[in-house]
Amino acid sequence: MAVIKGWHCAYDVHYHIVFPVKYRKALLRPEIEHELVRIASEIHERYEIEFEEMGADRDHIHLLCSAHPKIDIGTIVRIFKSLTARELFRSFPDLKKELWGGEFWSDGYYVATVGQRNNWETVANYVKNQGQKPVQTLRRFTQLTLPDL
Repeated sequence: MAVIKGWHCAYDVHYHIVFPVKYRKALLRPEIEHELVRIASEIHERYEIEFEEMGADRDHIHLLCSAHPKIDIGTIVRIFKSLTARELFRSFPDLKKELWGGEFWSDGYYVATVGQRNNWETVANYVKNQGQKPVQTLRRFTQLTLPDL
């Protein structure tokens, strides 16, 4: 995906998110997966969260998504979990029999940022060599001290 330009910023932010189904129940049948894709497309239209890839195992789902930096990851997770759960319970009432308590997704999730051109070795060397700059290019800041009262 290319850099997206907004009104006041340009961004290229991608997240890998994993949600488990409540109680790790193996409920993600093919028809539920198709419904999740449909719901994700509606979420994209309403909230401008782009779902680049979706993949599901029987008891958890993986998302690769992108959104404007003003939308924090917690908001993306909340929007996806709440809207998909509501729509899945509406479309598949039998799911409520499998999940006591009325929740489809587990409370927790996994998230990582993903870069298309990131090379971990390059980043590690960059961080490692931070102290190797010539002294004259560094701007020195001194600690402010308060006078004794």
